[in-house]
Amino acid sequence: MNEKVWNRRETLALLLAAALAPVVGSGSTGNGGSSRDEPRIGLALGSGGARGLAHLQVFEVLDALELRPHRISGASIGAIMGSLYAAGLSASEIHDALDSVTKARDEGWFEALLSRELTRWLRFIEPGAARGGVARSDAFIEFLKETAGVSTFDELEIPLRVVATDFWSREMVVFDSGDLWPAVQASMAVPGLFKPVEHQGRLLVDGGLTNPVPFDLLEDCDLIIAVDVLGIRTPEGAEEVPSSMDSIFNTFQIMQSSILAEKLKRQQPDILVQPDIKDVRVLDFYRFEDIFEQGRPARDELEAELRERLGRPAG
Repeated sequence: MNEKVWNRRETLALLLAAALAPVVGSGSTGNGGSSRDEPRIGLALGSGGARGLAHLQVFEVLDALELRPHRISGASIGAIMGSLYAAGLSASEIHDALDSVTKARDEGWFEALLSRELTRWLRFIEPGAARGGVARSDAFIEFLKETAGVSTFDELEIPLRVVATDFWSREMVVFDSGDLWPAVQASMAVPGLFKPVEHQGRLLVDGGLTNPVPFDLLEDCDLIIAVDVLGIRTPEGAEEVPSSMDSIFNTFQIMQSSILAEKLKRQQPDILVQPDIKDVRVLDFYRFEDIFEQGRPARDELEAELRERLGRPAG
């Protein structure tokens, strides 16, 4: 494993050296005639519920630098965001699409769910008494399909690997071919909230339960960017006791954080992006602006590092 990481970084160094070296014997000086090689970028988008809206800021950096990932992998919210970006949508287009279904700043998602209020978000995550979960995600998946304009992995502009978890065997399952949206729906199926998804003979739940930041699925890339949006939670008071739902969701986050920590001991991505998103709950999608504000320093750091690595002057 260490040898693989070394070889990838050695390859990246050679590519960067070639990119920065003067072109000998070339009569072309314009950007259009440049044959500069770029490293193959792998983008791993992690789980984290509403905090995963910060993945948009990574897309913004790539769009600004005119960089196109060679491959994307994603788990849970990372699979949702990754599917839209892999379909060819820009960061601004994804922002506009998701902004149209998030709710007003003073509305709490779970409170709205319990009271059955007719909010915009509940058009996409419908209350239901189906066995296995308290909400259905079918309408939201249909929204994603319509927004992306694709139905299969083969139709994507960027190759994508979606991580889900087999409920019975407790192992990671990776999808990269066939129907796209059942795989995404399985990857986002938070246990207890969404019903498990039956797909290709398996009963599947949230991919973040087994691989919260799947950067190990990008082995054919030269420069791997991993985005961890698990964030930070702190007590509101010295003796705060969390609600039952908050306790369940934060327990998932504790488990995923532990999995990622152990994984990082064995293998490291080339760039690890960890937005310092504090006290945003899993379902706080209405805090779109707050998430972006907290994630801005990590976004700026990523842009600066990519510019340095690729020899791009600051704009």
